[in-house]
Amino acid sequence: MKVYLDDIRMAPDGWVRTWWPEEVIALLKTGAVTEISLDHDLGDILNTPRGGKERTGYDVLLWLERAVIVEGFKPPVIHIHTANPVAEERMKITRENIYRNASG
Repeated sequence: MKVYLDDIRMAPDGWVRTWWPEEVIALLKTGAVTEISLDHDLGDILNTPRGGKERTGYDVLLWLERAVIVEGFKPPVIHIHTANPVAEERMKITRENIYRNASG
């Protein structure tokens, strides 16, 4: 299964569209996900309580990083399609860390 996380863009043909990190993580836990493509900014600012934390595609990477290191989880292929250049760089660094820990 290919999973596409984005609050605005439509998923490409053959991809399952999700809107929230929790949806992606639940699908990852099934073991059926072969690829993910993540947006960073998910438009959750209005729904985030004051002092709360905005949900982003980066949350999925943090979950994956922990699952790989602590549980030996085998990560899927990870794509990043965010338009946020600062977040994109942080996400790419985390993706490389995930791959590095999964192979060793």
